[in-house]
Amino acid sequence: MDPEEFRAAGHELIDWIADYRARIPQLPVQARVKPGEVAGKLPGRAPEEAEPFGQVLADLDRIVVPGVTQVQHPRYFGWFPSNASLSSVLGDMAASGLGALSITWQSAPAVTEVEEVVLEWLRELTGLPESWRGVIQDTASTGSLVALLAARERATDYSETRGGLQAEAAPLTVYSTQHAHSSIGKAVALAGYGQDNLRLIEVDPVSYAMRAESLAAALEADAAAGLRPAAVVVTVGTTGTTAVDPLAQIIPLARRYGAWVHVDAAMAGSALLLPEMRWLADGVAGADSLTWNPHKWLGTVLDCSLLYVADPGHLIRVMSTNPSYLRSAVDGEVTQYKDWGIPLGRRFRALKLWFHLRLDGAEAIRARLRRDLENARWLAGQVSSAPGWRVLAPVNLQTVVLRHEPAGTVSGTGAVLDAGALNAHTLAWADSVNAAGTAMVTPSLLDGTWSVRVSIGAERTERPDVEELWKLLQQAAGSSLAQP
Repeated sequence: MDPEEFRAAGHELIDWIADYRARIPQLPVQARVKPGEVAGKLPGRAPEEAEPFGQVLADLDRIVVPGVTQVQHPRYFGWFPSNASLSSVLGDMAASGLGALSITWQSAPAVTEVEEVVLEWLRELTGLPESWRGVIQDTASTGSLVALLAARERATDYSETRGGLQAEAAPLTVYSTQHAHSSIGKAVALAGYGQDNLRLIEVDPVSYAMRAESLAAALEADAAAGLRPAAVVVTVGTTGTTAVDPLAQIIPLARRYGAWVHVDAAMAGSALLLPEMRWLADGVAGADSLTWNPHKWLGTVLDCSLLYVADPGHLIRVMSTNPSYLRSAVDGEVTQYKDWGIPLGRRFRALKLWFHLRLDGAEAIRARLRRDLENARWLAGQVSSAPGWRVLAPVNLQTVVLRHEPAGTVSGTGAVLDAGALNAHTLAWADSVNAAGTAMVTPSLLDGTWSVRVSIGAERTERPDVEELWKLLQQAAGSSLAQP
């Protein structure tokens, strides 16, 4: 494809994207294909000859779109906001069009320096410490893994340069809660700590936040047993309930044992753009690292996750590699992001943020975040005042965890009397909402029984969409009760 062919195809593609975005509200929210259905419509072998671009676009419509859950839909209330603002889509296209090779500063100085500037913008916008510096990772899962690798090396005085964890005299321990994201347990395993050395600390039964006193007891017990506390993972906005671990209480406890404090604010980090929500990260200046995802609630197209660290020199020492063919005359004068994470080659992800912030502006983003918070509070109020319905967790952010409780399944104090009937009812009405295609919610286990999470935050979700969802939930719950 030469530049002129690309120009013509590009115009067609832009028109297709614009038309697709315009018709999303008319599409089913949840993908309705069966396993293997998409693959079955694709040829078994790659084409030998070029195909017309129009045919490719036709198959995009016919094959791909039905196999995509429409997370940009105004009535998508599933897992978490996964916005892809069109302003950031333009940045993503520009990054692909440039095709920059980013392995060192010298290979593409603009890739490094735009990233530095944009991350400084976002550090200031979210009120993080002035001394912190950031790097773009693909996802918070990678950011948390990198943080736990850095924690491991600080706890062992850089065991990677010797025999690694296999040569250490005592195991290292990591502390989190059962409500932390599943990627934390995965990072603990991949970083070599071992699942047996992950401590899941007790949470408050109402707020679902880590109990500082329980953490203190676990740290003391492990140290007394000859183990070495290496890291505490603090979650600001857990996936299940958006619980907020008490960072300001946790940091002094971790410091007593020299443990690294990593803050996982993957979804909630966007809320830090709002001054009134900075309480979420009270005490953050004492932490060692924090990760959050603009590709969630903020609205920068996936994948774009930020990792900020208090001591970049330590991170660089842990992650750096210096093969001779990457030597540069400016080494020591510039940031080499290859030494801030796992990959050597990196995409120009900062352009997505650069376009997004410049074309939308921070104030419009703040207004949208406030809209979503208010819509969540409105829904929580409706649920709390409706007979037979219950809000199950504090509404800290934009997620409402709720349940419909038929007579005889739950006591007046909230104790579950018939878990089997309650679970069957909850899954039945939630599945019926999703199967209808007009909205999507996520069932989730909480304290051993099924609840439903309503995560409000799609870019195009307005109050009428939330009002309509509430009607759908009530209708679905009523229909489930009516079933024999």
